[in-house]
Amino acid sequence: MRNFALEVYFSKWEFAAKYHLTASDAQSMTVSQLLSHASADDRERFDNLHLGYTKTFGAEPLLEQIARTYDSIATDQLLCFAGAEEGIYVAMRVLLQPEDHCIVITPNYQAAETIPLSICAVTGVALDENANWALDLDKVRAALRPNTKLISINFPNNPTGAIPSQDVFAALVELCREQGIWLFSDEVYRLIEHRPDARIPQVADVYERGVSLNVMSKSYGLPGLRIGWLACQDRAFLQSCERYKHYLSICNSAPSELLAEIALKARAAIVGRNRDLAQHNLGLLDSFFADFPGLFDWRRPDGSCVAFIRYNGADGVERLTERLVEETGVLLLPSSIYRSDLGPVPQDHFRIGFGRANLAEGLSVFREWLMRNRP
Repeated sequence: MRNFALEVYFSKWEFAAKYHLTASDAQSMTVSQLLSHASADDRERFDNLHLGYTKTFGAEPLLEQIARTYDSIATDQLLCFAGAEEGIYVAMRVLLQPEDHCIVITPNYQAAETIPLSICAVTGVALDENANWALDLDKVRAALRPNTKLISINFPNNPTGAIPSQDVFAALVELCREQGIWLFSDEVYRLIEHRPDARIPQVADVYERGVSLNVMSKSYGLPGLRIGWLACQDRAFLQSCERYKHYLSICNSAPSELLAEIALKARAAIVGRNRDLAQHNLGLLDSFFADFPGLFDWRRPDGSCVAFIRYNGADGVERLTERLVEETGVLLLPSSIYRSDLGPVPQDHFRIGFGRANLAEGLSVFREWLMRNRP
């Protein structure tokens, strides 16, 4: 597999840049702040936690809280992982064989295409930038082959924040059902939608061959816990994934599992805070980009706390992002990081993150730099 471009880029800049304006997660918190949401019993459990091995599927109290985030998923239809990345890797390895074919939407989180490409034939279906990054089902149908085994989607999308309409999503599920195709759905930004009607169902709730991926990292703002999971109605699939996990992390961190359980019990407060912050920050972005008409093409995303913005400056987005981080410490993610082996990804874009509390400070530095250097 080729290098993970985003992580290579972040290994250089993520902890060196002063203003991380391309962060993909919501505002995080300290352990003390998270424990302030805990009941007295849960705080006592944490203080007296035994640091031994844990169950491969995940601790039962954690699974109970995860199950409550779904409409119809039971605890034995869940499998926990060390973050979302491990869940993606295992699901693809279990579902796909060399003789299979997979369809993946682009742009995407790189693992969604790089892992399948290491196994079988893969076709990309690009979201339509000219239609606000819409998913075109006719293109999905055109990409089908007799041996298509899996379609992989990510909504709200990273990096565009796009979400398909309820009708398009339902039609995609029905297409997969008619063809007997598995539908892998990266749902890590669910609950951070910016319109009340934008939230689509979780695939595992509505489709017997649907696999839902989620994690504590994005909407909950707790990436340091490294707790993710797969949900699926097919218990045999999850059993195969559990056997694969035996060769990877084996089990999760006991403190992380309990802290994730506490966070999920307080999910209304935690996610509500993060959604409110994202809404506030969208207003800051509206004002910022309105001050530079013609230089940027800014569209509010449907969901998530990231957006993919076109830069129209003559110097190009690579030079913009390079100079910006080197001269000011403001970190943005150029669209070259989203290069796909499955087809062209629109260039001269950058990803901006708006889930954190320090956005205004970073935008102020960005604005001052643009005023001095505007092409």
